[in-house]
Amino acid sequence: MVDIKQNNTIADFIFQLRKERNLSYSDLEELTGVSRGVLHKIEIGETKHPEYKTVKAISPVLLVPYFQVIEGYIENENRVDTLFEILADVITREGTGSLVSKVALRLLESPNKGTEVSLERLFNFTQAMKDNSLKVTLFEVIIQYSRGHGVMVYLAKGMLQKYLIERLDFKRLEQTYQEGQEILHYTNFLSREEKITFYFRMGLHAHNTKKYTDCIEHCITGINLEDRETELKARAYLATINSYSHLKHYDTVERYLDVFEQFEYDFVAEAAKITRAITKARKKEYDIAVPLLRSYMNELSNNYKISIATELIEIYLQIKDMKSIAELLEREREFLPNNPESPHTNYGIGVYYRQKGAYQFEIGTVYEGIQSFVLSMHAFGKINETKEREACIES
Repeated sequence: MVDIKQNNTIADFIFQLRKERNLSYSDLEELTGVSRGVLHKIEIGETKHPEYKTVKAISPVLLVPYFQVIEGYIENENRVDTLFEILADVITREGTGSLVSKVALRLLESPNKGTEVSLERLFNFTQAMKDNSLKVTLFEVIIQYSRGHGVMVYLAKGMLQKYLIERLDFKRLEQTYQEGQEILHYTNFLSREEKITFYFRMGLHAHNTKKYTDCIEHCITGINLEDRETELKARAYLATINSYSHLKHYDTVERYLDVFEQFEYDFVAEAAKITRAITKARKKEYDIAVPLLRSYMNELSNNYKISIATELIEIYLQIKDMKSIAELLEREREFLPNNPESPHTNYGIGVYYRQKGAYQFEIGTVYEGIQSFVLSMHAFGKINETKEREACIES
């Protein structure tokens, strides 16, 4: 077998391959498509650093892993364009995550370009990629290199882009929120548009992790920066409204609803209706809230029915109206989402099954109640709601 050494060169690999397989230059030319003259010059050391396209053609037939060939090649490669060519090739191959980092770092360390120029180009290259896991890998390189070289703009930009990807992992909502908090120290290095995106996304994230005061602070900061009536701004208003509702500032909720209703997006009208009805319920104005919620269960889209159901059941549990709960449970298929995608929807499902379990315990169907609590714990587990899961166990 080939003697693989850490400092082997392409010349060494070619020599070892020919020796191992008893190949002539003609044989190797046929295998690789690279002319025998080029191969000969590489092996005898006349061409000390061949073009990457040549190495790429040779590497599939070498008796060493692709990553080792490339690791050896980039040690002496300073041409930024070539390094980008290598990076573009490496990201298309499976199992090369560590190599992606090494090529990116070598690119940034190249003496042929200034630090900020290379960072900018790598940042733009990374943003255009589709594979989120590899994007995170490259943003981590950008972050580490920028931090070490005091390039605060790309430190901030890299951290923001990494956060925007990782915040989508429902299992790590708390952890990624804390990572997002670090970006607050670097917002002065972000563009106005980046700041708006950051504050709105952090506000929505804070809402999903029940940090309602943080949600209000972040969303209002973003609202004050954004002078357009965008959908993200509308959703920030809604998160702010819901946060004020959780904090029991119901008069403030109704004031913000007046502004929210002015947005011209499909989700606004329904969200405003249900929020006003829920606010009446929270203010214990049940004579107004219950008829509204019951009518909305038939009128509004499926997106909101789980919220309507849990609000009605909560009211019925408080007023001991078990008959109305039973009637509502019979319509379960109408309002339970089949494929919940958002933390809010998963949370609503968890609440519903917990309420259903409490009702079943109340009427004496204990086994069914236990099953409902198990389903509740499962829904909360999808979004790492540890406290809610513990509440189910205690129930």
